[in-house]
Amino acid sequence: MGKSVREEFRVPTGGVDLGQIDPAGRPMGPKDKDAALEKLADTGDRLDELQERLYAEGNRRVLLVLQGMDTSGKGGTIRHVAGTMNPQGLRIASFKKPTEEELQHDFLWRIRKEVPAPGTVGIFDRSHYEDVLIARVDKLVPRTTWQRRFAEINEFEAELAENGVTVLKCFLHISPERQLERLRARLENPEKYWKYNPADLDGHAKWSAYQAAYTDVLRRCSTDDAPWYVIPSDRKWYRNWVVARLLLETLTELDPRYPVADFDPAVELARIDQA
Repeated sequence: MGKSVREEFRVPTGGVDLGQIDPAGRPMGPKDKDAALEKLADTGDRLDELQERLYAEGNRRVLLVLQGMDTSGKGGTIRHVAGTMNPQGLRIASFKKPTEEELQHDFLWRIRKEVPAPGTVGIFDRSHYEDVLIARVDKLVPRTTWQRRFAEINEFEAELAENGVTVLKCFLHISPERQLERLRARLENPEKYWKYNPADLDGHAKWSAYQAAYTDVLRRCSTDDAPWYVIPSDRKWYRNWVVARLLLETLTELDPRYPVADFDPAVELARIDQA
């Protein structure tokens, strides 16, 4: 039996050299878009069933964290992967620039409020990692502050695991060239102007600084409680397939079960017949 998706893309102990990982790579799975879409449809059906079982079981939960440079496809991944599941059992949270209220609290305060409830699959579009990424690159806080946050994040994620939250974190790895292509595409189509933010290009200018920050995150915060996975994301269809399979493998291992009825179905059927 070959490697699982979780084994192939998981960040090993000691971290990774992002420069050695091809953002357009396809180390396993489908080799073209048509094959990926076909496999994604099958995966989606199975995800839908497992999510329903998780929701019915009602105690464990899954949190999928998506991080990546602008245009890496966090929103697209949510649309194609989460779109296969019942919205009733989903909780999607997007973390933008902190509000004035949020800045009055610890950086994890706003994150804790969005942790998925028992029985649900939660997805974070950006996350608590912004506070050791953009806060570091843009020097929003002193070095001692963001350095201290690594340990606080690991403690927080260990706490989640203790409370029945299975955490999986995906770094959507794209090349700087592909980012520029996607930014250009947004400017060449009036219907996509709304997706463009001039600040995205500012972020591109800090590419090396962000890659160093992500390298630190992957080295210091990939744990057994909350592993990181590096997802090649230059090809959208491949990115979607990998994340969907990652979620499927996780839910399959959890193997949620429908609860046993606390009533006699035969008796209830008889009551219905007599109604």
